[in-house]
Amino acid sequence: MSLLITRATADDVDTIAPLFDLYRVFYGKPSDPALARDFIRARMTRGESVILLASVDGAAVGFTQLYPAFSSVSAAHVWILNDLLVLPDARRNGVARALLSAAADFARADGALRLELETDHDNVTAQALYRAMGWTPYDGTLRFRLSLQPTACAGSPDVGATSVAISAPVRD
Repeated sequence: MSLLITRATADDVDTIAPLFDLYRVFYGKPSDPALARDFIRARMTRGESVILLASVDGAAVGFTQLYPAFSSVSAAHVWILNDLLVLPDARRNGVARALLSAAADFARADGALRLELETDHDNVTAQALYRAMGWTPYDGTLRFRLSLQPTACAGSPDVGATSVAISAPVRD
């Protein structure tokens, strides 16, 4: 098995889009390949995210997507690891670990203060990996969301959303 992690470019949109679509389906959204392709293309074209692509023997098997953010209190930039997917057949082979390591290496080389992520409370497999790799839970703030969509029901969460929510200041 030859595992390779590369930083994706606009030329990789058609490779990443099906993986991103599967990621959304995992979190309860309906499959929408065109939406996935358009969303990834927009992020890549506008330079709004960094996507790291995992390939095994030349076949794409996973990705992680990072979004830039800032800590006003620390006057520094941070990266949000927003998406992480490894195809089921490629799991338990170090792909997620390699993607997480590559993300940390990228953020460190970029001079970021930290790398952050959030996961579901019941995703104990992912939590175990994060802890084993040195990630620590941070419960220093209470996170809130405000839906800006007119059709959203008050109080109902966006299932599977891992977007950055506004919260109390993060203290370093």
